[in-house]
Amino acid sequence: MASAAKNRKEKFLEENNFFRRNATLIINRMVELSSGSHSCLVDEILHSIFFLGGLYSPPYLPKDILTDKDMLNRLKSSYPQPFEYFQSKLPRRSPLSCVMDMIVNKTGQQKENEILSSLKALILKLKEGNAKQLISSTACVSQPNNKDQKSTRYYGLSMSTSECLPGRIVIAAACLSNWDEYVAGAVMTFYPTMEKKTYFDGTIRLPDQVRCQAFNLSQLQEMPPCKSCRNLFGLTGDDKKSWPYGNCAENESVSNLLKKEQKVKEKSRPLAPSCTEENRKKAKESMEKELNNYLKMKNFSWDKTFYTPS
Repeated sequence: MASAAKNRKEKFLEENNFFRRNATLIINRMVELSSGSHSCLVDEILHSIFFLGGLYSPPYLPKDILTDKDMLNRLKSSYPQPFEYFQSKLPRRSPLSCVMDMIVNKTGQQKENEILSSLKALILKLKEGNAKQLISSTACVSQPNNKDQKSTRYYGLSMSTSECLPGRIVIAAACLSNWDEYVAGAVMTFYPTMEKKTYFDGTIRLPDQVRCQAFNLSQLQEMPPCKSCRNLFGLTGDDKKSWPYGNCAENESVSNLLKKEQKVKEKSRPLAPSCTEENRKKAKESMEKELNNYLKMKNFSWDKTFYTPS
């Protein structure tokens, strides 16, 4: 019994150390990519990481993550808001999505192989020592026309949250504040369980010409859509695996696509008779209730707002 308790404690300490190590690696990489200039993405990722650190028990405060005092003071001076609001406002997405945007902005959205290779290099570094904290396992690339290689590419990552509860919190936050309404509605159809709601069906079907391709970030191998993504977006495949609704990279990628490609969005409109404004409001209220319950479990005092970087 004592040996089992000791093993649990050692595993807990190891996971916490991995969180701190990976948080520092990600922050340093973002500062490097920003080339020393002020960046909203650096601001946003600091808040997102600090928020997730605060969900640990005991919580990781910014000073526990940024143990280099010079770095701590520089970031606090340049980006004061994340330090002030990580205990009251919710992030709109998980941390590595900010890294992805930074890489896409610096590289150019057409350079798909280069973008995925950059993400892979970071992921492999974060996974050293078998770490699972702050890591996205998959990326997704969507295009409005799979026959036109010059059509704009829209990227997404799976949730870089290693535990169930933080993942559910960030998925709900993304649905309520960030993702396109059709993606949010599709996820709300199931959230927080794996069962479809009886009163609301906001799932959509992407047009056949849309490309929506996921990749394993460790090997950059193409991956078929899981059962959950097929249910949400009408994708084709026969993979038997199901991941929590909202967790996969397809959600962010499709959301980014629908926000910009109006013709694709018009063709993807949810068609179920139960997808009414009244039922959508009911599903949204259900998600908000679940989110509040999860935050109470983590003793998080939410001010009912979502973080906006400066």
